[in-house]
Amino acid sequence: MNAFADVIGPANVLTATDDVSPYAVDWRGSYRGTPEAVLRPGSTAEVAELVRRCAAENLAIVPAGGRTGLSGGAVPQANGPRSVVLSLERMNRIRDIDTRDFSLVAEAGCVVQTVQQAAAEAGRFFPIQWGAQGTAQIGGMLSTNAGGIRTLRWGNARELVLGLEVVLPDGRVLDDLRRVRKDNSGYALRHLFIGGEGTLGIITAAALRLQPALKRVETAFVAVPSPDAALSLFSRMMESGADVIAFELCQRFCMEMAAKHGVGLRMPLPLESPWFVMLELSAAHASVPLREILEDTLGSAMEAGEVTDAAIAESDAQRLGIWKIREDYPECSRKDGPAIGTDTSVPVSAVPEFLRVIEREMQERWPEGRMSAIGHAGDGNIHVSLHAPPGMDRPTWVARAGEMEPLVNAVAVSLGGSFSAEHGIGQSKRHAMTTHKDAIALDLMRTLKDAFDPSHMMNPGKVLPS
Repeated sequence: MNAFADVIGPANVLTATDDVSPYAVDWRGSYRGTPEAVLRPGSTAEVAELVRRCAAENLAIVPAGGRTGLSGGAVPQANGPRSVVLSLERMNRIRDIDTRDFSLVAEAGCVVQTVQQAAAEAGRFFPIQWGAQGTAQIGGMLSTNAGGIRTLRWGNARELVLGLEVVLPDGRVLDDLRRVRKDNSGYALRHLFIGGEGTLGIITAAALRLQPALKRVETAFVAVPSPDAALSLFSRMMESGADVIAFELCQRFCMEMAAKHGVGLRMPLPLESPWFVMLELSAAHASVPLREILEDTLGSAMEAGEVTDAAIAESDAQRLGIWKIREDYPECSRKDGPAIGTDTSVPVSAVPEFLRVIEREMQERWPEGRMSAIGHAGDGNIHVSLHAPPGMDRPTWVARAGEMEPLVNAVAVSLGGSFSAEHGIGQSKRHAMTTHKDAIALDLMRTLKDAFDPSHMMNPGKVLPS
């Protein structure tokens, strides 16, 4: 590893087992693969030189950020080619903030929450939000085209990018950090790398869109009798005149797990309804009567039978408490025992039918399991899981109910949806690419991979099926 130490210094070439082990397993513990080393460059020039030297050594490269992904995308294949993990954690500078342009340039290793804080300090707002934002990094966010609770208003990560800086598989640097809003000068190359999971190149920096600071925010925790009622409430909120920036649908079972395993969580309402909604409205001007809009809309929904109870946050602490329930839920679910999870999306109008079909099929096939459903109903991304009976270990449950994920994927696709909404493909969904991805689309993707990375050294075994 001396060739790499010459570039980034011996302290940034990790080879000891204890140093490498955190980079050799994914967040869920589902995928493991040990690299020959972990390389930690501190600049784009160092990344470029490392890529060139890896090519000379015939070493594959697995880019890694905060390693909070849920599809095994930042972990080497267990039986894959010789590889190194290239961690961008030292590349964590915010290079520029332009408040008049509503933009910010951040390096790939910047933690998402750091970008949010920098934007806030400048009087601006970076809207992406999910539970792992305190660990996840900008490079990983873009490489997986991450979503979160505010996708319905501002879109996935892709919609928040103006330009990228990318190190290509041959060591060249694509400098496309321009922050113009209109540019019709040929192919929009940045979109090939956003969602590409490091298979075409390594994102080293990004020019990001900012938004005006939110001057008014109103948040509510609402009991609804069904997903159909929730969608009716969603329509009312979208037509209310306020910006709806979050609309989460939560099954009671999910809230019960959060109440059981969460630390410092307080349920705003008794858990008596079969379904709940967490919603948030915002405005960029303090004079917008958001509270009145929210109360009037909820009142109309109650009269129509779409809402049975509601708790409106009376303070910022209460608002954060509601979202802490949602953000802590994945960890609470994991504490509850083994579960097989999914990451599907359907058209918003199809959410109730999707849940009806899935619930019926699961009850028929795995009556001993416990279905949970939680997610971003405002953009159609519902995370359905099937939890093992108490006392059953994960290998046994996977052997018993392993067909659950393909079933959910097939139902989502049949309703015009996708088998991968916001977590990426990584290693876990390559089989679904074979089953559900259009053959012509797969052919074009393979053509792009061969053109950009003819040696297939960039994150092998991810995204594209064998």
